[in-house]
Amino acid sequence: MAMLFSKSRKLINLKTKIGLLLSPNMATPFGILGLNNHPHLASFRFESTKAQTQLNPMHNIIDHHSQVLNFPGGEVKFTSNLNIIPETAEERVHCYRVLDDDGYPITNDFAQIEKEVALKIYTDMVTLQTMDTIFYEAQRQGRISFYVTTLGEEAINIASAAALKTDDFIFPQYREPGVLLWRGFTIQEFAHQLFGNKNDYGKGRQMPIHYGSNKHNYITVSSPVATQLPQAVGAAYALKMDAKNACTIVYFGDGGSSTGDFHAALNFAAVLDAPVIFFCRNNGFAISTPVTDQFRSDGVVTKGQGYGIRSIRVDGNDALAVFTAVQEARKIAVSEHKPVLVEALTYRAGHHSTSDDSTKYRPATEIEWWRTARDPISRFKKWIEREGWLNSEAESELRSNIRKQVLQAIQVAEKVEKPPIKDVFTDVYDVPPANLQEQETFIRETIKRNPQDYPTDVPL
Repeated sequence: MAMLFSKSRKLINLKTKIGLLLSPNMATPFGILGLNNHPHLASFRFESTKAQTQLNPMHNIIDHHSQVLNFPGGEVKFTSNLNIIPETAEERVHCYRVLDDDGYPITNDFAQIEKEVALKIYTDMVTLQTMDTIFYEAQRQGRISFYVTTLGEEAINIASAAALKTDDFIFPQYREPGVLLWRGFTIQEFAHQLFGNKNDYGKGRQMPIHYGSNKHNYITVSSPVATQLPQAVGAAYALKMDAKNACTIVYFGDGGSSTGDFHAALNFAAVLDAPVIFFCRNNGFAISTPVTDQFRSDGVVTKGQGYGIRSIRVDGNDALAVFTAVQEARKIAVSEHKPVLVEALTYRAGHHSTSDDSTKYRPATEIEWWRTARDPISRFKKWIEREGWLNSEAESELRSNIRKQVLQAIQVAEKVEKPPIKDVFTDVYDVPPANLQEQETFIRETIKRNPQDYPTDVPL
């Protein structure tokens, strides 16, 4: 025992990073200390992950009647009461809003928006809505193969984008084209991507709506659910290491919170103090799976606290509230290098995609109510009209012009030829390996033998 004690003392004196701290009498695995002996330990869990000086438990006087356990990660008080934490709080987390359903402010506690910004928010929401209507119909006509709308979620798209800076990186899911629209991506560029022509930045190799733009710091959409979350955390940590005055924001739906990547990303961000905003569009359904079949927690907002992340619940159909919430979240992320979770409560007023018929799993009357009574564009419009920034004549002209632009963009995009066959095999390897060269030769020969089976607008 004496030899073992001597070796233990040497190891501790050398400040080895052993998780199990042995008490002086070798009888208990953790030193039980008074609350005020080492106050910095109490906040260890919530401070930066910088290496800290290891305390030597041999120097501590043990009080076995103490009510505090000096556990790795912070001091924990003892209690004689068996405390079973309830599965949910008695009252759900409140939802921050600024405008009521009639567009009247219910508080002065919101970020003030100048006229020019307010009008751009409204213009882009109308543009997004118009794009969805016409591009959806284009898919139904067989002119494009697939489409996803953002109906009912226009405020989430545009108002959140307005609260960010251009140096911030966007990691979208697939229902955030409005963020890209706000940053200057044109209607024509959207159309080129949907038609997969040679002007598409993805060279026709992505699904429609898988937008991406290096110029606008908008990472290309990827369909697998929630894979973008840990990627956004890694990018945010890189921004922090490079001392950039920027953050990342990653968008995902309630379904994304049911994945392992969601939990890994939140823990990753909290431990590394990454400047990332997790923005959850809780629209009630993961395709056809309602939130009641996904989790028993109070939505997604409560999950943040479990990982030590500050969280906000906001009315996703209120543009002013979304703008204010994201602006505050960005301040925390950039100035404090801390992650923030934002849950926007909304409703997907359209089908999940053109491959879905949502009336099969929810009432059509429910969809219509959200589309009309809770429309985020109408609510914001009422507010800017009362501010004297918009009138019916300007509104009519705006909608007419946008519709013409979208229709014109479609006509242009569908006449542009497709990317050449060679683009199928490029941009992965500097020098294509032998197997890819063989595949390219094979497909070219096949097309020459059977030209009638291949589209004429795809150059060889």
